[in-house]
Amino acid sequence: MSLIKALIHPVTPFQQNAPILFCEESKKCAFIDPGGDLDILLGAAKENKLIPERILLTHGHADHAGAASELANILSLKIEGPHEEDLFLLESLESQGKMFGMQAQNCMPDRWLKDGDQVQLGNEALQVLFCPGHTPGHVIFYFEADNFIINGDVLFRESFGRVDLPGGDLTTLKNSIFNILFQYPDETIVYCGHGPNTTIGHE
Repeated sequence: MSLIKALIHPVTPFQQNAPILFCEESKKCAFIDPGGDLDILLGAAKENKLIPERILLTHGHADHAGAASELANILSLKIEGPHEEDLFLLESLESQGKMFGMQAQNCMPDRWLKDGDQVQLGNEALQVLFCPGHTPGHVIFYFEADNFIINGDVLFRESFGRVDLPGGDLTTLKNSIFNILFQYPDETIVYCGHGPNTTIGHE
């Protein structure tokens, strides 16, 4: 039986996957990358009788982080992540949103994350890996017991994150994919920031 389960709901005009991870035993949950459409995310948590515990961010783009401050205020939750290299993006979420025609609020996390950190989720813990390239401060979350990665916009099914936005760098992204992600077992499930899930082996 899975120790942690994921509910995946696309939000914002960018159809960004905003996973709600929850500990099966405690029903405590983390909202990951709440970019918008909070009614969808809050409804899913309520429907599944989950107990909101924290908000986790993989990186600072508006479609992933634009509603994090609002959700934190509604539920009195702390925001953790991404790496502090994404500070300039979190400080510009409102202007990013205007550029892309969506609502977004600037955001300041309660805790920056770095490589090797852990974040608690109910009775379990997720490992944090620093995977820059799509943005300078991108992080991902790995859960060994169920062998899955929440990978934001590093890797997609048969594609990878764009590098033409401020702070993006192709060489750095390739390094994150080949030297970090591809070191995990072939059967590792990858929950992508956009589009369908994939596995390390498939990619």
